[in-house]
Amino acid sequence: MLLTVTNLNAGYRRVPVIKDIDFTLAAGQILGLIGLNGAGKSTLLKTILGLLPPLQGQVAVGGVTINENHQAYASQIAYIPEVPILYEELTLKEHLEMTALGYGLAIETVMERAMPLLKMFRLDQHLDWFPIHFSKGMKQKVMITCALVTDAKLFIIDEPFLGLDPIAIRDFIQLLKDKASQGCGILLTTHMLSTTADFCDGYLLLSQGHLVGQGSLSDLQAQFELADADLDDIYIAMAQGQIGRGFEPKEALLKEANQAGDRHD
Repeated sequence: MLLTVTNLNAGYRRVPVIKDIDFTLAAGQILGLIGLNGAGKSTLLKTILGLLPPLQGQVAVGGVTINENHQAYASQIAYIPEVPILYEELTLKEHLEMTALGYGLAIETVMERAMPLLKMFRLDQHLDWFPIHFSKGMKQKVMITCALVTDAKLFIIDEPFLGLDPIAIRDFIQLLKDKASQGCGILLTTHMLSTTADFCDGYLLLSQGHLVGQGSLSDLQAQFELADADLDDIYIAMAQGQIGRGFEPKEALLKEANQAGDRHD
């Protein structure tokens, strides 16, 4: 498995925000991480990125944990944050050069990989521009380009479509599909749920720090007995407390009732 999360508890000041998280992400797979605000999505991503140490359990990327080999762990990951993080004193070209240095790649290789992306995002004429001249969408495209030119195998993407126009969203989705077809794994969060149906292989449902559902849309429909529900319906049901932590499908409740009846016989 490319990413293995085992019995993970993590949080701040030794207070767990996410608890008992277990899931895997295979090479070539795209998973959508779905949850309400405050469900623990950012905490989970920060822990996978190595920005938060686990309170319990572990995260392995390519079979390596961050404690075993920090460099080997980090070099396999590329991150696209919700809010673009750029250095005001560096041009677009210098951001690409810094990415090359960070991942131990030749600058020429990175620039060769970047040019088709820059042309796609209409940034190829702005290599000498500073971030102050970029719109939010342009800054997001810079972050996307810097991530995709690396040799990373695992892409962590937080709300990737914010600030992007419809054409850029379409192009970015195709780029994600291309990366997956090349054997990369992608874990992303988004509230644009209807958009994910075209490219996500499965979903992780996070509620109150617990992973309450995972699998394909049909898996979630079966688990929560919502046969005709789409992702928006499932999200709304989770928001309204109809599914999530403490939820028991009818079959489980019937089984429990039958077991109780057997004990009284």
